[in-house]
Amino acid sequence: MALIRNITAFLLLLIAFGAVAGGIELREFDDPVKEKRYHDLTASMRCPLCENQAIDDSDAPISGDMRERVYQLLQDGQSDTEIINHMVQRFGEYILYNPRLESRTYLLWGLPIALVLLGAVIIVLMVRARRNASAKALSAEERQRIEALTNRKGAS
Repeated sequence: MALIRNITAFLLLLIAFGAVAGGIELREFDDPVKEKRYHDLTASMRCPLCENQAIDDSDAPISGDMRERVYQLLQDGQSDTEIINHMVQRFGEYILYNPRLESRTYLLWGLPIALVLLGAVIIVLMVRARRNASAKALSAEERQRIEALTNRKGAS
C-alpha cells in the first residue's frame, strides 16, 4: 500500500511539474460567462509574433502577456469592446483577425465585392455578345455561298 501511495504521489508531482514547466496557465473565473468571454476574446486576437496564431494557442511570451492583460481587464469589469479597443491601442490593428470597417479598410472589405460584380458584368457582356453574333443575319454573299454548297451536295 505504501508503495502505491508513493508512486501515486510521485506521478502527481510529475504531472504538476509538467504543467509548470509546460507553461500551462490556470485562470480562476467566478462566472462561466466571464470564462467564455475570455476564451472568445483570446481566440479572436492574433499573436504579433506568431502571425497567424491566436493568442490562446501561442506559447510566445507576448501572447502570455496579452492573455494576462485580457484576464485583468475582464476582472476589472470592462466590456468586450473596451478590451478589444485597449488591445488594439496597445498592439495595433494587426492583432484583429477581422479588421474593422474604417476609411483605411474600405478597400480590404470592398475589393472582393467589387471583383464579384466586375466578373458578373463581364459574363453578362460576353453572353450578350454571343447572342448577337449568332443572331446576326447573313449577308447576300454568305447566302449565295451556302446555297452553292448545298446545291453541290444535293447534286452529287
